[in-house]
Amino acid sequence: MAALTQSPAELLTIEEYLRTAYHPDCEFVDGVLEEKNMGEREHSVLQMALGAWFFNHRKEWNIVVMSEQRTRVSESRVRLPDICLVSRDAPHERVTLTPPILAVEILSPEDRMNRIMKRMDDFVAMGVKDVWLIDPVEREAFTYSKDGLRIIDGGRLEIPGTPIYVDLAEIFLELD
Repeated sequence: MAALTQSPAELLTIEEYLRTAYHPDCEFVDGVLEEKNMGEREHSVLQMALGAWFFNHRKEWNIVVMSEQRTRVSESRVRLPDICLVSRDAPHERVTLTPPILAVEILSPEDRMNRIMKRMDDFVAMGVKDVWLIDPVEREAFTYSKDGLRIIDGGRLEIPGTPIYVDLAEIFLELD
């Protein structure tokens, strides 16, 4: 989806954005509101399945699971990862400022790769070490870092050095 139309004189400040509720919520990129693609069946089911997976492991992995959480990735940008994990020991922030342990983006058919890459670049620049991109239609998963996008060959996504993982075959079964 395209950015909402605003002329330069109408650019929002980040303070205005943060004190305003949007339905559905929008991302904030350099003074401009950007709609986020979501809401189609595969995207929605996968987001719920991943959220449930992480939620069921939250105590053993010492994490808090959030969906569409406003995450301030820089002084002028706020992103809404489909799913993010933060440590239970992280500060309790209304808008996430501390880099999450993980940010997950789920592709929707309307998504354009250049916009997804910018979003993932923002997470990496914020300090998120693990960024996952999952395509529910093709049933593929990728990891993203400063070194680029890497497809996952096995049936498991993991965060190195932690017990956190996702069994992709089990999660993708929810789409059937």
